[in-house]
Amino acid sequence: MDFKEKSCRVVLMFPWLAHGHLFPFFELARRLCEERKDMAIYICSTPVNLQPVRNLLHLARKGDRGDDAHNGYDDHDENEGSRIRLVELHLPSLPGLPPHLHTTKFLPPALMPTLKCALDLSEPAFSNLLDTLQPDLLIYDFLQPWAPLAAQHRGIPAFNFMTSAAAQTSFFCHYSYFAEEEFPFSALRLGTESRRYTEMLDRSANGISDRDRLLKSFKYSSQFIAIKTFRYIESKYIDYLSFLTGKEVVPVGPLVPNNYDHLVDAEQLNRVTEWLSKKERRSVVFVSFGTEYFMSEQQMEQMASGLELSGANFIWVVRFPKEDKEADDARITKPKRTTELPLGFMDRIKPERGLVVDGWAPQRSILAHPSLGAFVTHCGWSSLMEAMQSGAPLIALPLHIDQPLNAKLMVELGVAIEIPQQGFGNFEGKEVARCIQQMLHSEIGHGVRKKVEEMVEMMRQKGDHHEIQELVQKMELLCNKDQQGESNTLKQMVEN
Repeated sequence: MDFKEKSCRVVLMFPWLAHGHLFPFFELARRLCEERKDMAIYICSTPVNLQPVRNLLHLARKGDRGDDAHNGYDDHDENEGSRIRLVELHLPSLPGLPPHLHTTKFLPPALMPTLKCALDLSEPAFSNLLDTLQPDLLIYDFLQPWAPLAAQHRGIPAFNFMTSAAAQTSFFCHYSYFAEEEFPFSALRLGTESRRYTEMLDRSANGISDRDRLLKSFKYSSQFIAIKTFRYIESKYIDYLSFLTGKEVVPVGPLVPNNYDHLVDAEQLNRVTEWLSKKERRSVVFVSFGTEYFMSEQQMEQMASGLELSGANFIWVVRFPKEDKEADDARITKPKRTTELPLGFMDRIKPERGLVVDGWAPQRSILAHPSLGAFVTHCGWSSLMEAMQSGAPLIALPLHIDQPLNAKLMVELGVAIEIPQQGFGNFEGKEVARCIQQMLHSEIGHGVRKKVEEMVEMMRQKGDHHEIQELVQKMELLCNKDQQGESNTLKQMVEN
């Protein structure tokens, strides 16, 4: 049965083609369905990008089966199925961009403009989806500002959902408007490195710069912009972003998902937790740099050296790039990435002291374990939210894009120390070791742990239920607006 026939409030979500964007959209969908039993949500993306969410939906239903709690996945009517559905968007064929690269995961950096171009060229197909699904509301990402126009031309209101920190978002927005003026908050000033960000904003795909994509996505957002954060940690940055955009900025909370580690790979979870259970409290360092970053040979050597010099117990998640024959055939220039650990490292590090995990690791379970003493992280926003909720002290090692800004925000909040670098990704093993020892054995580390404990308690007390309730109310107001008035507003925006 169609959602419309069931008198549901139908929402279409359209995230950017990256898992770091897709999963927050999915978690937001889950929270919205928890809050409103008459809400149904479609999530639109490419087939390859949606596959992990298909797996997660299966795990979530499996994990929640028989649970009377409001889980957001089911209607409590098994015959009618889920209120979260996935809808595929097929991109046009472009040279060097086969369907399995219609996602940022494993995408060579040189192909990023091509991927953006392909998504832009899918606008007719997306418009057809709008005509077919006839949603009441569109929630979209910032790299496709044509999406809200397509929706609003059909009388469908739309708002932008940012999956990044308000600090980082306001930083980019500031330099989009004021390229030569220093960012007003000193904790996030990057000195000469700020120019890198203005250059990033100037990068163009399909004749459209990232600066234009960002600003237009804000401009076309109906009344407000939603963002994955909470006021307790980013109040001043939320307010500054509102000032820059002229729109209300609505925080929706950290959106930390449920822990399904036991359903993803129970054997791996048991192996890791058994190893952790043999370690002393706060003695283990967890090292992970997300699912889309592969270390260079030099970075791998320096990290291995730092872990060895630190003398600490550790779990290190390593990821090696897969061979891509189609990309090789297209003669794509790819950065050199190592495919193995430094020679002799595993011989010197005995299994009792270090555990190296190739691929997936039960991160949520590791972060919450009493043996964890520190989390060496790339500072991806979702990982930081998980760590803060779990009470993990942070050792920041940002490597690209928004991560240096996230790292500085964590340092400002007092929940992290940062490993010094000479430019992004250029760090020394001895500094890694020094920061690990500092976190585990010094007064500085004690202060960070105390601040983290305060953050955990705050997140426990406040939760994010109020934020989701507020968002649902604002969504309902948008849907109930006079559509003619919305169309007139859109016409004025486009003409201006």
